[in-house]
Amino acid sequence: MKRVDDFRLRFGKREVVPIIIGGMGVDISSRELALEAARLGGVGHISDAMLPTVTDRHYKTKFVSDKQKQYKLNIKKTDKSIVKFDLEQVAESTRLHVSKTMEAKRGEGMIFVNCMEKLTMNAPRETLRVRLCGALDAGIDGITLSAGLHLGSFALMEDNPRFRDAKLGIIVSSLRAFQLFIRKNAKLNRLPDYIVVEGPLAGGHLGFGMDWAKYDLHTIVAEIVAHLKAEQLDIPVVAAGGVFTGSDAVEFLEMGCGAVQVATRFTASKECGIPAKIQQEYFKADEHDIEVNMISPTGYPMRMLKNCPAIGDGIRPNCEAYGYLLDANGHCAYIDAYNREVALHPDAKKISVKDKTCLCTQMRNFDCWTCGHYTYRLKDTTHRNADGSYQILTAEHVFHDYQFSTDHKIALPSLLP
Repeated sequence: MKRVDDFRLRFGKREVVPIIIGGMGVDISSRELALEAARLGGVGHISDAMLPTVTDRHYKTKFVSDKQKQYKLNIKKTDKSIVKFDLEQVAESTRLHVSKTMEAKRGEGMIFVNCMEKLTMNAPRETLRVRLCGALDAGIDGITLSAGLHLGSFALMEDNPRFRDAKLGIIVSSLRAFQLFIRKNAKLNRLPDYIVVEGPLAGGHLGFGMDWAKYDLHTIVAEIVAHLKAEQLDIPVVAAGGVFTGSDAVEFLEMGCGAVQVATRFTASKECGIPAKIQQEYFKADEHDIEVNMISPTGYPMRMLKNCPAIGDGIRPNCEAYGYLLDANGHCAYIDAYNREVALHPDAKKISVKDKTCLCTQMRNFDCWTCGHYTYRLKDTTHRNADGSYQILTAEHVFHDYQFSTDHKIALPSLLP
């Protein structure tokens, strides 16, 4: 019986272990997690979500406080359209986080950055350009384009000297989305270096509607693999969403995939950015504790734990400090929902907003507990301690379990003394 280690992901003459740790949330795909993936010979992502906030946390920059001071007179206003980011600070935060990560890199693997198109930041095209080019300039091995179709993202990078050097990939949830991307970028004569096909069981934002359960990752992967073969396109396909065991991964590798992208099991690792207290909530979750809802201001369905503090919280929009989801006109669906509830309850000291959430603040505070469908199986991957808590795993343990396991078996970690 084959193992993941019997396969390799190939980029030209370069080969890596075909395990990619996906990009997760705000500093959930931490630099420590990405560095471990690279050290072990695979691919790790760092997330570029809200990097000015992340660099403040790790490198003692003051991007958030500087922005908040600049717009402090607007804090109590309902109109946030004047609130914008300083593009050079956005670029600087990207360069800082990426360069620090790449300087610490060891091993034969690679480190990519996950770049979300839906972080529109009240200047979608301009902020996306500086984030993409900032990552390239700082030496990132590759960029995965996520949370949107990214039809114009390649064009934003075409003048960068590393546009044809770095590995550039896209996340799609259908053959149609891939074909649309190819048509829109045909004139650039630059194909993606890999295609992440993300199915309906993935964590966080989904590339499907609320009818997500009608779709199946195996079917979508088979369609895209067949299409690439028919078009004689040699682009590695990466299956993502619900790949919980090494044997799950082997099934996709035998279908013709170049690699798998995994994330859920690494949320329970020491190197992940999720605080340990919240990791215990993931371990405790049963299947009925997980839901797909529409509270994200992006308009995408989002999978999360039902008991996360973000659901129903009526926190005041803090766009002056954050504002990562403000669209090109300075609007956000949560701001509209919040203002509606304030108007309906003018005397309330605290309001509740049921239909949307302030994703910027909630993700920054680790209060929006997004998760994959199989999160309820995490408790089966470790030991339960005498106090009822669960033993946190190392990323190395999880990585090697994917790499070497067979028969859908999951190796438990060594018991702590």
